[in-house]
Amino acid sequence: MFVSTIRLLTASTGKAGDKTLQTEDLATVLPNIKSGWLDILNPGDAEKIFMLEKLNFHPLAVEDCFADPVDRAEHYETHRFVVLKARDADSELDTEYLLVFLTDNLLVTVRNTVIPAVERFRGRYRSIRRQKRLERGPEFLLYELLDSVADDWMDILSNYSDKLDNLEDRVFDIHNRYSNLLESLHQIKQDLREIQKSIIPLQNIVGRLMRPDEEFISEENYLYFRDLADVIKGLVLQVENYSSGAASTRDTYLSQVSVRLSESNSRLSEVMTTLTVIGSIMLPLSLIAGIAGMNVGSDFDFTHVVSVMIGFAGIMLFYFYRKGWIGPQE
Repeated sequence: MFVSTIRLLTASTGKAGDKTLQTEDLATVLPNIKSGWLDILNPGDAEKIFMLEKLNFHPLAVEDCFADPVDRAEHYETHRFVVLKARDADSELDTEYLLVFLTDNLLVTVRNTVIPAVERFRGRYRSIRRQKRLERGPEFLLYELLDSVADDWMDILSNYSDKLDNLEDRVFDIHNRYSNLLESLHQIKQDLREIQKSIIPLQNIVGRLMRPDEEFISEENYLYFRDLADVIKGLVLQVENYSSGAASTRDTYLSQVSVRLSESNSRLSEVMTTLTVIGSIMLPLSLIAGIAGMNVGSDFDFTHVVSVMIGFAGIMLFYFYRKGWIGPQE
């Protein structure tokens, strides 16, 4: 069973203060906070009651914290609510839902596992250089959080760029043969599809946040979210380019395998043709030797038998040559 952890970070003094609290202490601390971040890891029944009764979050939004939600952004009467997927720390490509509540003075994140993007965001929050910008309020904190998620995927994609370049070099290396190339290319394609399943919903969420009719983002922070939308669009294009590159490299590899197979079949065909010609010549010669050999000295002279066999072989070779079965091919 996982233990619930609640961390409260504030930027009111210009230096982030990190406190681990219980739900009983939060009720007295939160009213005095002008801008802060509340991070809830592995929420339980006590945290659920606290979010419903003390924070006044919508029951449907709170229920999503304890079920399997979908990527979405909602604007409730007293708060805003965003659900997105972020990379799980347990695996490079596994994702978990990150649920974000946004009030006038508080950013609340709810998660059930360690998420690298959240830890990256924590590092940004503690950065002294960012304190003045963090005082813009929870809405700007949401931008920083989403930007941390995008940056996390950007680091992952940079690794796949190196992997794809390495595989391309191996495919076009004519001097060496490498094993498991096709399997590696298929794995990259599959990984890129998994990344795309997380990045495209993130792009849709940011696009919805920026819609004027949603009134989700204030005008002073709109430029930051537009820049974030451009970053995520670049990630989507990057995934598509890598996927196209992997497909092109795979097709090239399959073409090379097909050419090598054709060359092998061609050599095998030449060998089989040679053996067939030899067998076709030797079969009648064996028949002549079997019939005439028993009568050498009585009915047939040995020299005559050999002459007939040589002549018959020559006629067959000439016939095969005229048919194009032996000799230089046009």
